[in-house]
This record gives sequence, C-alpha cells and structure tokens, in this order.
Amino acid sequence: DNTGAKVVVTPLAKATTTAAGQPIVLPQKNAQVIASAFDIPPGATLPVHQHPFPRYAYVLAGTLQVTNVETGESTTYKPGDFIVEMIGKWHQGSNIGSEPVKLLVIDQVEKGQPATVLRQ
Repeated sequence: DNTGAKVVVTPLAKATTTAAGQPIVLPQKNAQVIASAFDIPPGATLPVHQHPFPRYAYVLAGTLQVTNVETGESTTYKPGDFIVEMIGKWHQGSNIGSEPVKLLVIDQVEKGQPATVLRQ
C-alpha cells in the first residue's frame, strides 16, 4: 500500500533562450514532437549539423562536448544537464568521456520537415 507515498517533482531547467542565446521560437504550423534516445560511444564525434527548429536534450549519462563551429566556442554537458540546442548554427557534439553518452532528445518541428540538416 503506497497511499502515503509522496510524488517528488524536481525542476530540471527553465529557459527562454537557446545555448547560443537565441530566443526560443516554436513552429507556427503543423507542429510535430519527436522524441529520440541517443547513444553516442566514447570518442565518437557527430557530423557538423544544424537544427532548423527547437531541439531539447537531457543528458542521462556521459560527458558531451558541443562546439559551435562558427565561433569555436565549446560547452561541456554532464548527466542531469538540460540542453536547449542552438538553432540554425553549425555545430557538432563529441563524447569526450570514457562511457557512452546517453541523451533523451525532443524535437519540435513542422511536420514533414527535418529536425537536423547536415553540412554539405
């Protein structure tokens, strides 16, 4: 019997801007939410890419370094960090730790549009 059990809500993040300081603007039509689990092995680096729409990531495990390749600035994220990804800016992520990086990723896109665009 768990009638005395208490639900615990722990606030993780509040944000009005992306990691690059941009205001968060949501898709205005045919919004679609996509949730994905990412598993990035140690030493792996994602290709240079950008997101045309809002993307959020919660770090479950590992150490992720995200570099804005336009400015050269890097930010390191650890378990428990919530990332409001930069929009329309070329960047890449690298697992700089010794264990897999595990992310819960949530995209908000216009239905039928890509969440990620790779640099050609």
